[in-house]
Amino acid sequence: MYSGYSKKKLVEGAKYGIPIGLGYFAVGFSLGVFGRSVGITPLQALISSLLTHASAGQYANYALIGTGATILEIAAVAFIANARYLLMSTALAQRLNPDTPYYHRFILGHYVTDELFAVSILQGSPINPFFTYGAVLVASPMWALGTTFGVMAGDVLPSNISSALSVALYGMFLAIIIPAAKKNKVVAGAIIISFLLSYLLAKLPLTTALSEGTKIIILTVLISSVVAVLFPFTGEAEGKEVDDGN
Repeated sequence: MYSGYSKKKLVEGAKYGIPIGLGYFAVGFSLGVFGRSVGITPLQALISSLLTHASAGQYANYALIGTGATILEIAAVAFIANARYLLMSTALAQRLNPDTPYYHRFILGHYVTDELFAVSILQGSPINPFFTYGAVLVASPMWALGTTFGVMAGDVLPSNISSALSVALYGMFLAIIIPAAKKNKVVAGAIIISFLLSYLLAKLPLTTALSEGTKIIILTVLISSVVAVLFPFTGEAEGKEVDDGN
């Protein structure tokens, strides 16, 4: 049964949101430097980052704005670049208690990112929405502030330094998936296979022209489908106790 508001889960999620937020700030700063080069203002960066939670999608939007693309073109590219979040939202919804109100599902869907999805899924079933909210309350403002400060910095920082900031996000994501891989051999195998297939898609002549978002969608559907068939999820709570709402 859905337990409602949980201060305990909110605080726990906020703790997970701190390293995510630091990574977002670094990458957002680099994105902001790029945004400044195509004419994005600090206010535009702040609003766009509060409404958009996707580095690749936002980068694509800024690049299209710089080329004078139409609103329809920008919307189409954003949809393609962020289509993988439809899959993540579906997976997240399946881990929620069936009694969870729909407004929680809509809010969670809006704030789904690779990192927030990962830490939420790792909590086991059922997922309490307030855990994700706690992480969002820290990570989302950091992303928006990072982008805004990056625009304000403009061309002050050398390009090689601003580009190096993006490494923090990859290191943070490794810190999320490695513990899960240690606990579950199936997860570890899926991660290794995803690395190998991702490399192949980047090198094969037939797939090099595909966008990064499209490649991620192909790999996600392919790998998750095979793992689901060979190693189906039993629906157990994975050793997690159902939160009592305290």
